Amino acid sequence: MRLGELLRAAGLAGDSDQTVTGFAIDHRKVAPGTIFGAFQGATVNGEDFIPAAVGAGAIAVVARPEARVEGAHHLADVNPRRAFARLAAGFFSPYPSAIVAVTGTNGKTSCVEMTRQIWRMAGERAASIGTLGVTTPDGSVSTGLTTPDIVTFLANMAGLAREGVTHVAYEASSHGLDQYRNEGLTVAASAFTNFSRDHLDYHGTMEAYFAAKMRLFTEVVAPGSPAVIHDAGDGSEWTAKAIATAEARGLDVRTVGEGGAFLKLIAREPGQLGQLLHIEHEGTVRKVNLPLIGAYQAANALVSAGLAMATGVSASATFDALTRLQPVRGRLERAALNQAGAPAYVDYAHTPDALEAAIAALRPHVAEGGKLIVVFGAGGDRDAGKRPQMGEVAARAADIAIVTDDNPRSEDPASIRAAIMAGAGSNTREIEGRRAAIAAAIGEAGARDIVLIAGKGHEQGQIFGSGENMRIEAFDDVEVARECAGGQC
Repeated sequence: MRLGELLRAAGLAGDSDQTVTGFAIDHRKVAPGTIFGAFQGATVNGEDFIPAAVGAGAIAVVARPEARVEGAHHLADVNPRRAFARLAAGFFSPYPSAIVAVTGTNGKTSCVEMTRQIWRMAGERAASIGTLGVTTPDGSVSTGLTTPDIVTFLANMAGLAREGVTHVAYEASSHGLDQYRNEGLTVAASAFTNFSRDHLDYHGTMEAYFAAKMRLFTEVVAPGSPAVIHDAGDGSEWTAKAIATAEARGLDVRTVGEGGAFLKLIAREPGQLGQLLHIEHEGTVRKVNLPLIGAYQAANALVSAGLAMATGVSASATFDALTRLQPVRGRLERAALNQAGAPAYVDYAHTPDALEAAIAALRPHVAEGGKLIVVFGAGGDRDAGKRPQMGEVAARAADIAIVTDDNPRSEDPASIRAAIMAGAGSNTREIEGRRAAIAAAIGEAGARDIVLIAGKGHEQGQIFGSGENMRIEAFDDVEVARECAGGQC
């Protein structure tokens, strides 16, 4: 494409007949004809690499007006990330026709994957993009980030369209929304799962964190499009604010859950391997056997059902698909049974609310007289304020809590564990080394007990150090649980 064409399509000033060959935000990936995005980051200023990008063949640089650009077009904008995203969107198009986005603190991964499954069962060529990677009808490719950079994101979307994929659900993280990594696409429907403390090391305050989430409703989605919002019926101020924000934009708000109007959860009956949901829709109550355990999985399923129906799947096909949903990797995934017959579940819960929800999900399945044993930690170089809160939640909600390590990064693992223990109780103990902690929990679990291994979920490595000193040691909670259950720890 010609540079002038892209500029006009994005509503930006300037004209040129030069041919655009690609986009890059890493100067090392610049080739002749590339448009380079020079952004200020938390630790690196992309403007410092403008000369190198131009030297490598960049024909234009998107940067702040005050940035110095010589030898290439300076596409100046006070918000260069947004301007770059709009330009790149025009270059990579076309995209799948039905795209939905899910934001919220917890449940995004499960919702995009469940939505993909419902679409697939309804006969659509569907994919999802998020923490688990890019999941297509033909396989999965890991990206390593909940929301990849804008170039990767748009290239993935365009690539899916070329493969015949028509429906895509993606996770809209607060980081991605704040850094304009989701821009330029027509989003047919959106969803908000819940909101609780997380990522304050980046956003600073809960208000700033929430505002980043709400960019999905206020700027990203198409005006008037459906917005599926989970309402637990608990009077959450954040849920009320999300509904008000969506309504102020003129979105078609569809609430789901115990307090929902579109899909209202009337009752939930836990079973051994799933739960029976009583769901009211358009005046009719339907009974759905959901093959997943836990209240929060029911919430995720309802959000996913709302998105599927918002994109044309019939109510009957959607409810039928709910009965055939498969577990999502690392989300209350049953990993192993120990020699006594006690199951061990692995979950990605790494915030106080998510940990409490995971424990609550398993509690009804603990046999009479049995114990719920939880193994967990907290990541290094992340919001330290949630550590004692997680200790308090585990001590209160579980019968036995074991505090261990979870991606310590550049911090001292012992210091992280100490911060968690500061909020814990007498039923909590500390075990250095994640494998040793998992071995202890599985080893002592009796036939009536359940073990929850929380924090890492689908992740397959333990992160130590940071920057140039970072190393990742292979570690998969599911595999380790199976090894320990088989006496190999």
